[in-house]
Amino acid sequence: VAPCILMPAPICLIENSSEGELQVQQEALRVLEEITQPTVVVAIAGLYRTGKSYLMNKLAGKRTGFSLGSTVQSHTKGIWMWCVPHPCRAGHTLVLLDTEGLGDVEKGNVKNDVWIFALAVLLSSTLVYNSKGTIDQYAMDQLHYVTELTEHIKVKAAGGGGRQEKEDSAEFVRFFPAFVWAVRDFTLQLELDGQEISEDEYLEHALKLKHGSSQETQQYNLPCECIRQFFPDRKCFVFTQPASRRNLARLEELQEAELEPEFQEQMNQFCHHIWETSKPKTIPGGHVVTGAMLGNLAVTYVDAIRSGGVPCLENAVLTLAEIENSAAIRVAAAVYEERLAQKAVLPTQSMTELLEVHAQCEREALQAFMARSFKDDDRRFQSELMEQKQDLCQRNELASSDCCTAALRELSDELDNRISQGDYAVPGGYQHFLDDQRQVAERYRQVPGKGIMAEKMLHEFLQSKETVGQSILQTDEALTEKEKEMAGTHRGVVVCCAIEAGETMPEAELQQKLEDQERSFKENLQQLEEKLEDERKKLLDEQGKMVDQKLKVPVGHVLLWRYPQDGYSLGELTSTVWVRTLMHGVLANGRQGPGHQARWACGADPETG
Repeated sequence: VAPCILMPAPICLIENSSEGELQVQQEALRVLEEITQPTVVVAIAGLYRTGKSYLMNKLAGKRTGFSLGSTVQSHTKGIWMWCVPHPCRAGHTLVLLDTEGLGDVEKGNVKNDVWIFALAVLLSSTLVYNSKGTIDQYAMDQLHYVTELTEHIKVKAAGGGGRQEKEDSAEFVRFFPAFVWAVRDFTLQLELDGQEISEDEYLEHALKLKHGSSQETQQYNLPCECIRQFFPDRKCFVFTQPASRRNLARLEELQEAELEPEFQEQMNQFCHHIWETSKPKTIPGGHVVTGAMLGNLAVTYVDAIRSGGVPCLENAVLTLAEIENSAAIRVAAAVYEERLAQKAVLPTQSMTELLEVHAQCEREALQAFMARSFKDDDRRFQSELMEQKQDLCQRNELASSDCCTAALRELSDELDNRISQGDYAVPGGYQHFLDDQRQVAERYRQVPGKGIMAEKMLHEFLQSKETVGQSILQTDEALTEKEKEMAGTHRGVVVCCAIEAGETMPEAELQQKLEDQERSFKENLQQLEEKLEDERKKLLDEQGKMVDQKLKVPVGHVLLWRYPQDGYSLGELTSTVWVRTLMHGVLANGRQGPGHQARWACGADPETG
């Protein structure tokens, strides 16, 4: 398991200049690049000077870290990052993102508040929204950023307008983070109609839609509807004031005993909930995001914003796939070479031995590739493995050739000396030459570890001596012309047979390579099918989550009885149509009379229909 990067203090991930220009910081990218573990990304957003940084320090298990400040000025600019070992998930890194306070009047450019909020949503697996006081109309008004998300985030690259935009907003739930609303300095009693309620019930009551068609009502309902639609997984925590007013200015200096006991308990519950329930960051398809991937996502999104565009998840995933698959190929190639160095000593004695080692190394390399890659639609790694095998065969042949050449050079040294000194230019010299050459060949065959090129290199050696042999034969006075002719013919046959034998070897090797290629293809295909099946299940889970959200009927929306003769067919009652109570067809106690039909109607406007 890769170790978590230890950061003594937070660093800036995305800088927000005074001119409102966003820029990803290289130092943060270098830190993220080293994190190969899955990441659980928790981001916090909210109005400035509401104590966001204090919550994040607590999640990091520290008293200090993210800058708190003690004045009305906002301290955090842009998005700051702190990577720490996850307290509950072994082998995971907890990435905390503290965002610039929203609504800061001292900003040179307040328009990028929504970009900061959108980036917090896009990068996190859990989003904490921090506010003060109560969840009231004012708090909802301050959360108008959530109503603008569909204008600043796109799911699909191809814009179709109209229907396409609505489909995109319905798909946001597939990748939006879990939502936690933290209400600070809460002073009310958690009661409703005289009954004690939980914090979650308090939030759901606050998100309840109002009936009416007025502009004011629609304006009130809009952020509530967006939160309900985009964040089906939501939670609420309320916090009392942590200490006396005079001690708030030095909150990060206070010891645990100096904090209000109720606040300590609330903070403990909040931290444990975040630690225990926050899931690893994923992108569509269920692919778990590592630190390196998170950095690349940040760059992709910020580049889109800087270019005047809108961050698009589909484009980001494609860009990330290209980066990750290239990195996966490099990692897999390194695994292949490492295993090859452990398992193989080149040259091997046979092609079978070489291909067996290649198959073992290939399997481990393929596993390393599959663990990191995704959307490898063009099967790039399959081609890479073929190139690796070809390269391995060439390296093996070269190692064998070098070994054989060295052996033949040493063994034939005496033979070459005798040729150069003319020792064979005597009667009977040709027979002596043949005997010496045969002795070199016999001693050569006894040399171990020559590899698969042994016979071919011997044949080339014998062929290289053919001209010398013919010259010695023709000058041998001990042989008659008839004997010379017969000897030359015999030697020619021997050399030709040796060459032909050497040429049949590549054909056998080619057949072995083809068989290995078929094996490799089948194993690749099997692992790919397993990976695709896993991705298919994750995709179905995402789609199921989206469909479940679509089918939910918000609190306050009613099940209506409608006469068939009202003129609406079942097909017309789509998920984008709201149906109000009609003057007829609605029965007391929900009883259905003769000829009535029950229909669920879901949509965005409770006043239309």
